[in-house]
Amino acid sequence: MSTLPLRERDDRDLLRAHVAGDPDAFGELFRRHRDRMWAVALRTTRNRELASDCVQDAFISAFRRAESYRGDAAVTTWLHRIVVNACLDRLRRDKPTSELPEYELSDKRDAEGSVDTRLDVREALDRLPEGQRMALILVDMHGLSVAEAAAVLEVAEGTVKSRCSRGRDAMAELLREPSGQP
Repeated sequence: MSTLPLRERDDRDLLRAHVAGDPDAFGELFRRHRDRMWAVALRTTRNRELASDCVQDAFISAFRRAESYRGDAAVTTWLHRIVVNACLDRLRRDKPTSELPEYELSDKRDAEGSVDTRLDVREALDRLPEGQRMALILVDMHGLSVAEAAAVLEVAEGTVKSRCSRGRDAMAELLREPSGQP
């Protein structure tokens, strides 16, 4: 067991310490990764409240199942997988009924055009099959490598590459459609 302060220990050491009974180790993992996991949940659910619920569910699940971490992938990849699964489970169970959240725009000169573009992209993303949408969210929006996304989605790297390619092609086609046309 490491004698380093929690903030100086790596994620795997913290997870091992948590499993061994350290009452503060998992709190440090949560502190380090909560914002990034919330961003993944928000992009996946497109609903702030639902994203918060999913992150809470995911971290509770990770806390309880920490001994199931095999060490094959980074702890962050393991957490991504748990968060994505929590989001997908909740989305399958609950059909979202809320409106899209409003975001502060940094460039007020073309705010209307930015909002229209953002809504068009979000609508096109929503129309993609789940596998393509999740691959694009993880790789293109969150910057995960193909290998990391494959681990999160529990599919082969080639599947992620294929889903991203097909998803990008479909997005381009959907965004070329005249507004209001299916």
